This record gives sequence, structure tokens and C-alpha cells, in this order.
Amino acid sequence: MAIQTPNLIFDHSSSSASINTHYTPMPISSFTISSHITTNITLKSSRNRRTFISSSNQNRESVLEDIKEVNRINQKQKSMTIGPVVQLSGRRLVVKDRTILTDVSENVTTSSGSDSGQTDGGFIGAVFDEKSSRHVVSLGRLNDVRFMACFRFKLWWMAQKMGDKASDIPNETQFLLMETIEEHEKIYVVFLPLIEGSFRACLQGNSRNELELCVESGDLETKGSVFPQTVYVGTGTDPFSVITDAVYRVKLHLKSFKQRKDKQLPGILDYFGWCTWDAFYQDVNQEGVESGLKSLADGGTPAKFVIIDDGWQSVGSDDKKIEESQPLMRLTGIKENDKFQSEDDPTLGIKNIVDIAKNTYGLKYVYVWHAIVGYWGGVRPEAEGMKEYGSLMKHPIASEGIIANDPLWKTDMLVLQGLGLMNPKKVFKFYDNLHRYLAAAGIDGVKVDVQSILETLGSGLGGRVALTQQYHQALHASIARNFPDNGCIACMSHNTDALYCSQQTAVVRASDDFYPRDPVSHTIHIAAVAYNSLFLGEFMQPDWDMFHSLHPAAEYHASARAISGGPIYVSDAPGKHNFDLLKKLVLPDGSVLRAQLPGRPTKDCLFIDPTRDGVSLLKIWNMNKYTGVIGVYNCQGAAWNEIERKNTFHENQPDAITGTIRADDIHLITNAAVGPDWSGDCVMYRHRTHSLVILPHNASTLVSLRVLEHEIFTVTPIKVLGSGLSFGPLGLIDMFNSGGAIDGLEYTDESGLVIVSMMVKGCGRFGAYSRTKPERCTVGQSEVEFVYESDSGLMVVNLSHMPGEHKCHDIKIHLGIKSMM
Repeated sequence: MAIQTPNLIFDHSSSSASINTHYTPMPISSFTISSHITTNITLKSSRNRRTFISSSNQNRESVLEDIKEVNRINQKQKSMTIGPVVQLSGRRLVVKDRTILTDVSENVTTSSGSDSGQTDGGFIGAVFDEKSSRHVVSLGRLNDVRFMACFRFKLWWMAQKMGDKASDIPNETQFLLMETIEEHEKIYVVFLPLIEGSFRACLQGNSRNELELCVESGDLETKGSVFPQTVYVGTGTDPFSVITDAVYRVKLHLKSFKQRKDKQLPGILDYFGWCTWDAFYQDVNQEGVESGLKSLADGGTPAKFVIIDDGWQSVGSDDKKIEESQPLMRLTGIKENDKFQSEDDPTLGIKNIVDIAKNTYGLKYVYVWHAIVGYWGGVRPEAEGMKEYGSLMKHPIASEGIIANDPLWKTDMLVLQGLGLMNPKKVFKFYDNLHRYLAAAGIDGVKVDVQSILETLGSGLGGRVALTQQYHQALHASIARNFPDNGCIACMSHNTDALYCSQQTAVVRASDDFYPRDPVSHTIHIAAVAYNSLFLGEFMQPDWDMFHSLHPAAEYHASARAISGGPIYVSDAPGKHNFDLLKKLVLPDGSVLRAQLPGRPTKDCLFIDPTRDGVSLLKIWNMNKYTGVIGVYNCQGAAWNEIERKNTFHENQPDAITGTIRADDIHLITNAAVGPDWSGDCVMYRHRTHSLVILPHNASTLVSLRVLEHEIFTVTPIKVLGSGLSFGPLGLIDMFNSGGAIDGLEYTDESGLVIVSMMVKGCGRFGAYSRTKPERCTVGQSEVEFVYESDSGLMVVNLSHMPGEHKCHDIKIHLGIKSMM
């Protein structure tokens, strides 16, 4: 009798997801400073609903009277029910009978998370007496909870912060997850500050130990006073589901973005790649690109995609003399510079290196870099190739929260020299012209950088939200029109202005850069990408960035990329590779064993600080079809320094830290079990020690690691098939994500003979656990030899070559005759 395995691809984006190619720009009345901005705002509570239209010519006294009336009604309501489990009682926010916030301000409002009110969540808002472009209100004091916050420490990037006091919540917090500290059933509460009309919200703590809500438009002329649905609050007993469900509710509410599972993932995710940035920086040329591709192919780990990073475009500085030592470069045309023009036929342009990459080195995808505003300094308005886009010079104005977190922003070149900003009404034409030219040359996608700069340029243009939305609508429409594989990577884009209008892009850089020459950065990088993925992974597939394969921290970075679920690519200089390491990531055909979900911290790591507390290891989990995977990292000793406002070493941690590993650290491990009768027992394979661990249900094992050390555990449920017969597949055990090789698994009983049938990708040593030595093993039509270790139960089959046209080896293992249980 055959036990068929179900489809176990969880939350995996469909490759047939539709792409909207219709471009409808958000109307902006003028590309000059606007003096009349209208904002439609709706205030909801459980008993009343009013609409306020705030504009510069509306009767101020009428607005204030309406606000006072709403406040009088709300004060009469001793308890307002947001949903079945969230209540605002007096001045306390109560979630599932737990008080989360106390001393909530009187002007804070609440409303239902759905029209019916039947949802584990609701909205928080606020009403103010004065119209302004920026408001701050206290939401109260935290009560018996601990939190994990994702906040922007720079304009471009988020990092994590943990604590239990509101005063510890940083400025520019965009994602706040809380856990109640009671010993009985814990609940999880997520706060998502949103976009409301022309305003964008964030959270922050203050010195009075209060959680504050900040709403701002980024334009002094864009004002408002009523914000009823500015923060969504979701709750439940499963933190991962709470986050996903909350973002889903926000999606239904805003109707302005899609979640990751609704988007088409680009093909680069399933292949190994190379980026030119750290190899050449802006000195890249087509000879360098070819040498890098040749070097990787010669070593047996061929790249199948390349990102030609900054350095290929036509740029120039301003004509006027700049007092600063380094003038800011701006885009002067959409075509490549002379470094990417062939001497034999300059008319080929960038198509020349694209043809070489694809025809000589077998690449499937070629991407190039550009900034969302063209180049770092935008465009040169007077340049002949840029005049049609109606550009103006603007000086970025960052929010107070960004300046508080990153005071050096005030001396940034962009602030001092300004940026050439294209008319938002004409930016679609720019993107379409650029992308159409690139697509005609064989380019498959773009990495679009510097995205958060848009929030600083909204003055006189309706504000940060309006400008960001119009640019992103134009970008998405052009990507859909010109790159059918949805080839786009978002970079330097960690602001919610962009996240909450992300309709198209399906890959997002998850943290600040990999810095090969900065020793303080490596542990920080791994922690940041994991915690940021909790939030970013709901919108797009996080990209944990390139790395160097020949580097003191190479294996630390490589193993994390293997379990990230995102693209895997290096930025090695030609000839500087560790091929032994790369072969733990890359198969001979250039494909990789990608995990199915965004890699995220395990549940017991959500609220500990593995970079500062000196006692904790970071555990990251992910899923394959029939196995789970856990990466364990010692990230102690360095973190963001709130006083110096930079990453610093804060303590030496020479001794090893010991932590526990359990099978259910992998949140969805039960979904990897075949059949309904799984007992909870698992087998774990430790990658670095090459050892097998049998882990009974609810048992744990120990791991000890020093700073910059890691371990990878492949975890598979044990299938009991009869007395003395148990089995669990592990995959290609010399690869970091070994279980990603198993594409099919079926158990059959043929007259008492138990046979395990598997479809396996790749080549190398295939491992599995068997309680008893199998009788025989076949690969395809041939019987093959295998090695069996009776002490551990590990069996190993050598797959000497890549599979043929079916892309998978057909492996059958005859376990033996099933005895009566």
C-alpha cells in the first residue's frame, strides 16, 4: 500500500502570479510647491464614524468642533471593543485579558480591524487639535511585556532592538513585536505603524518610558489632524502567524501592496550568482565581468546570474565648481559608458558583454544596477539625455527620527550638493526608456538602489508618501512591461513608505551591506538579516547580500545564505575563491538548494539579544519539502552603538556559548512529516561534525560555539514503518542545506517489503537515517553500493553525476520485510 506525500511547499510564491502592466500614475497637481493640499481622513470607533476633510481653505472652527464632539463621545465610552480579543478600556489597551499599555492618551482612538469586527486585531489612531505636517502622541506605558523592534538606524536600513521598557524603543521603529511575560499561555502582539493618506507613521520611546506614535507627511504644506487608522495591532498565540495575519489584514485595508506569496519570484533565486561590486566597485568594465565569470566556471561552480553593479552608466558631475573634495555624480544618459562599448563594434553597447555572458559562459540572467532616481545624485537636469524628464534640483530633508539616529546624515553629500529629481509625472517614461533599452540588449532585470531617498524629497510635492507611491507605481509598471521574469531587487529601501506600496518587486535586500574589510560588521550582519526578515519577508523574499568565499568569515556568511531562502551570490575578485566552500552551496550546473521560506529566528530567539547579552546563540530556521534546517550562530560582541551612532565592538567574548536545539525550533517541522502518524521523533545531521543525532519528541541536544562560529542542523521526521524499520532522508549531506535536494518522497509496502522512493536533485553524497541496514538500493535502473554505519544508522549513497533530463535521481531503498508491530 502506497503512502502518497502531499504537496508541502509552504507559502511559496506561484510562478504564474499575474503582473499588472497597466500604469496609472498617482496624480500630483504640480511639480512646484503646492499651496493647497487636501487630505481625506475617516475616523472610526465602535459607535461612530465621521469623515473629516482637512484642507487649507476649510473652516478651522468647524473642524475643531467636530474633533471636540468625537472626543466627548469617546470619553463617554468606558470600554470600546476593537475586536473579540482587543479592547480599549478606560486608558488601558487590553489584549486577550492582558493589559499591554497603560495611561493611553485621551486623544488616542480605536477602530475595528474589519467591517464585522471579528478579527484578532484592530486599529489605533489619534485626533489632534491643530493641523500639522508632524504629530507625536503617547500611546502609553508598556505593561508586563518584552519586545523586539525593527527600527531604521540609517535612512536606508533597519536593525533590531530588544527590551522591556518603552524608553528602549528606538526612533523610526517600523515593526514592534511584543510577548507577555506571564508564565501561563503567552500571547504575542504586533504593532504595525502604517501609511494613512499623505502621512506615514512610526513608533518611538521617550524618556518618560512611554511608547509614542509619530505621524508625518514630509511636507510643511501637507497637514492633517485626524488619523483614525494609523497603527494596526494584531494578536495571537503563534508569533509567526500573528505577523503574517497582521500584514494580511493591513493589505486588505490599504489595498496598496501585495504580500510575498502573491508575487512572482524571479528565476535568479534558484541559481548561484556573482556581483561585481566588491570585486571592482565603480571600476568595473566588461573585461572584468568576463574574467569573473570565467574564474568561477573554471573552478566548477559556474555563476548562472550576474549583477553588473554601479560603474556601467553614463554619469557626470555638475558644471559649477564644488567646494567639497568629491563632487556628487549624476546620470547624464540611459546608455552605458565607454567601458562597456566594444572596440570592434561600439554600437553593440552593453549587449556585447551580455552576449558573452550568456553564449560563452551559459548564464541565464544578467542584471544591472541603477538608483531609483537614476544615479546617486539623481540626474543632471541640463544634460542632453535628461532634459525630457523635467528634472529639478532638490536638497533632501530627513525626518527628525532619522537625524536623531544618524546625525552624520546632515553632512551627507546628498544633503550638501542636492539631487536632480525627475518630475514624478515623467519618471515612468524614464524607467520605460531605460528598461526597454536594457531588455533589448538581453538584460533580464535590475537592482534598484537608493530607494529611501524619496521620502526626503517630498516637500512641495504632496509629501513623502505621494512622491514614493508615484515613483514606485512607475517603476513597477516598467518592470512588468520590460522584464517578464519580474527581474527586480529592491535595495536601500527599508522605509514603510515603499513597503506599503510594493505591488511588483519580489526581492528586497535585508540589511546593510556585507563589508569585507570591516571586522565589526559580520556578526551584526547575520543577526540583522534574520530579524529584519520577520517583517520584510511578508512583503518580499529577503536577500541577505553577497559575500566573499575567500574570507575569515566566509563559512559563517555562506551557511547563512544557504538557509536564507533568498538569492545566493558572491562578490569575489576573479581568481580569489574558496571552491571547497562554494561547492557546499552550488551544484555543478550552477543551481542551488534553496530553502522555501525566508529564514527567521526561532521562537525562543525572538526576544533575546544574541548580539549583546553575552549568553545567547542565534538560531535561524527554514523549511524544505521533507526536512527542516536550523542554523546556529554566535553573534555576540558587536552591535549598533546608540551613543557613538555606529557599529562597534562592545565586549570580547572568547569563551564558547552553549545553547539547546530542539526539532520544534523549526516552526513548521510537522509539515515535513509524511503521513498523519508521526510521533514527533526526529533525526538531526550536524554539518560541521558530520554526526547523526536521534532526537525523541520534546528532547533537545546541545551546541557550543565561539564568536563567528556556526553549525547547521538538517532535521527530518522519522517515519516508523514497522517493528525495527524506521527511516528519515537527509539529502546531500556535504551541502549546507542538504535537505533541499529531496524533491519527492514516498513509502510503499509491497507484500510486506517496505520500499522508500525518493526524487533527488544534484550529485554528491546522499545520506539518510535507517534504523536497520537496508537490503538494497537502486538509482534509476541500476543497483548501487552504499555505506551503512550501524552505530548511528547513517547510510550514504554516492551520486557520482548530475541527473539527466528528468533533473532528479530516482532512488529506491529496500528497507526489508515489515514485521508485525
